Amino acid sequence: MLPILLTLIAAYLIGSVSFAVLVSRLYGLPDPRSFGSGNPGATNVLRTGRKSAAALTLAGDAAKGAVAVLLAAWASRAYGLPDWTPALAALAVFAGHLWPVFFGFQGGKGVATALGVLLALEPWLGLACLATWLTVFGFTRISSLSALTAAGLAPLYAWLLRHDLALSGAMVALAVLIVWRHRANIRKLLRGEEAGFGKKV
Repeated sequence: MLPILLTLIAAYLIGSVSFAVLVSRLYGLPDPRSFGSGNPGATNVLRTGRKSAAALTLAGDAAKGAVAVLLAAWASRAYGLPDWTPALAALAVFAGHLWPVFFGFQGGKGVATALGVLLALEPWLGLACLATWLTVFGFTRISSLSALTAAGLAPLYAWLLRHDLALSGAMVALAVLIVWRHRANIRKLLRGEEAGFGKKV
């Protein structure tokens, strides 16, 4: 029980590293929680006009999700932990991103971290969700709608690929959290006020 708990705590702490805030400090940019959507993520960092900073934020947030899951997979093999430990670690690192202990529990929406988690848990699942995001974004140019669609389909993809209850259950929880974090975007989408990249409302 203790190794599982330590693994989940480690995953949460990894998730609590906010690359949007750290990269913004590195570049001398405003705190991403203080402008735009107030969301410490790559999309809000991109609003500063520094594409390299946004790309670094995106890569960092995705990488921490993958690292936490891979660390849990290693711990499972090394210490004989249950097979579902990496799936729980996926939720722990995601929770760390949403509510980071190092940054006043004010985190992002978790899309990039979710991608890293999915690629580490099941590469084909991650690629399927990424393809869904890219397809929806290609037609709509709306990042939030793309993320919501990919998140909504993630549990179905997981079940079709592996028929694993732990993985599918983790995807349901992940999807619910992503939808909840995008509730303001959903309201804007329903009112037709959500602007896409390169478009005005």
